[in-house]
Amino acid sequence: MTRDPLVGSTIAGFTLLDRVGEGGTATVYKAQHDGHGTVAFKVLKEKLRQDRTAVARFTREANFGTRVTHPNVIRTIQTGEDAGLPFLVIEWAAGELMESYAKRNAPFPPDEVASIISQIAGAVYAAHQAGIVHRDLKPDNVMYDHDTRTVKLLDFGIATATDVTPDQRLTRAGFFVGTLMYVAPEALSGEVVSPAADQYSLATMAYQFLTGSLPYTAKSPREMFTQLLSQPPVALNKAKSELQYHPAVEAVVMRGLSKAPKERYATVVEFAEALGAALKDPFPADTPTGGFLSRMRGLFGGNR
Repeated sequence: MTRDPLVGSTIAGFTLLDRVGEGGTATVYKAQHDGHGTVAFKVLKEKLRQDRTAVARFTREANFGTRVTHPNVIRTIQTGEDAGLPFLVIEWAAGELMESYAKRNAPFPPDEVASIISQIAGAVYAAHQAGIVHRDLKPDNVMYDHDTRTVKLLDFGIATATDVTPDQRLTRAGFFVGTLMYVAPEALSGEVVSPAADQYSLATMAYQFLTGSLPYTAKSPREMFTQLLSQPPVALNKAKSELQYHPAVEAVVMRGLSKAPKERYATVVEFAEALGAALKDPFPADTPTGGFLSRMRGLFGGNR
């Protein structure tokens, strides 16, 4: 394996110790700084450093990150450029990406789902209050420390201002950004989206954490695109026959997944509060206790 030339180097006072992650546009390193301690150091990939749109998105992530202050949002420490290398320094968060945690453990116990969704909603609402729509809410953009049940929201790379005009977008007309499985239907046409789009993505995550499945069953991106635009999601209680939630739980999640933004809750916090209230009594009152509770322990056991 080719050695990463940046590992061991010092950039703007940060010594890069190890490469810990890589996405489509950036590479993340664990780094050390005399004043800031251990941090995550993110750099734009070399092949994109001459791409104006990629650089603009990277810069926007840095700028938006500094505008959102919340305990459940990864703190931005420093941004800059060194010898043509754009970089972003953020706090080092304990835990793992929710994507990998969910693959091993979903469905989660109802109280854990309520806690996770409440924390993410608080972080997203702080962004909305700062005039920012995240647009890419998904488990891969959430750090989770299971020991403390603490969530940290990551990556404002494709976020947009709530007051952006069509001419100010970095997304070309007719294209959308975000991860298809979690993207709101109204975003598929590339139109300017509202905070309601983030609520849809959060509801998709809630559905996944409660069932271990996603609300659409498409086998290909083309099929997923069609289903998102023209078909209703699979009802929560049809996702797993052995896992039946109280109708109130299903109603909250499915409202968050409404195709029309105006039919969703007024805010992400309102959605999270409604879900939390419903999950206090998550299963139907007439559910047989013996065998059911045994099955639930098996479903929610996971590999933590």
